[in-house]
Amino acid sequence: MLRSLRINLKITKPALRCFSSEHEKLITVETNNKTGIATLSLNRPPVNSLNLELLQTLKETINNLEDNKCQGLILTAKDNGVFTSGLDINELYEAQKERLEQFYAAFQDTWLVLYSSRLPTAALINGHSPAGGCVYATCCDFRVMLSNLTIGLNETKLGLVAPKYVTASFCNALPNRAAELALTQGKMFTTDEAFKVGLIDELATSKKEGLNKCEQFLASFKGVNSNARAFTKLQFRKSDIEAFQKERNADLNVFVSRVLEPKFQQQLGKYIENLRNKNK
Repeated sequence: MLRSLRINLKITKPALRCFSSEHEKLITVETNNKTGIATLSLNRPPVNSLNLELLQTLKETINNLEDNKCQGLILTAKDNGVFTSGLDINELYEAQKERLEQFYAAFQDTWLVLYSSRLPTAALINGHSPAGGCVYATCCDFRVMLSNLTIGLNETKLGLVAPKYVTASFCNALPNRAAELALTQGKMFTTDEAFKVGLIDELATSKKEGLNKCEQFLASFKGVNSNARAFTKLQFRKSDIEAFQKERNADLNVFVSRVLEPKFQQQLGKYIENLRNKNK
């Protein structure tokens, strides 16, 4: 069943209280007491790479915000620099199958909970946003980006293929032709290029300005029936979500098999070694 069933919950004024997760250091949440808008900040230095614990915490946090009648969600990074670098390669290298399956399932689940959220959502992209960072940004309803950054899905340059559900949310943000070219080229857009092609909606010169623009977007739904807005949103995304539900197990199996291949592990090992040498 689709998560649209969650929309049947009675919508009331937000329960305005602080929320802490078991891994509160990985994510911080600040709720505006007047608007009920929550700002969720990724906080896993140095580059907010997505490991199992961060993904699980992100999913848990979004679900709790929905259950607490949050009125809108802003996703950002605690510090400027990198929004999120994407999947943590340490989860992939010399991985144990059971943990690898849990890890990728958590990535899938977080895509689903954000893309299908009944909340109006906005991303303030205050750092570079490759791969997984771009995925979660395009899951949101609205995107604001700071200057002199990059965003995109560069999987083909790494010899990988973006899953269909990732392609779906990317195509929801971009015209289909532009999305196809970007995905096949593994293109990383600059801030200006992303704005010009429609991958982001607004530009900002500072985090404060970006947060204000996200808040203004979320405030635009004031006076709109929450149930009607949420159901309308899901009408546009329903086919993507249903296709994901049908294919998620097969997608997980393909991912795990690919990562565990000796050749892939060898290439990844060389890549990690090169990174270590550069940092010496």
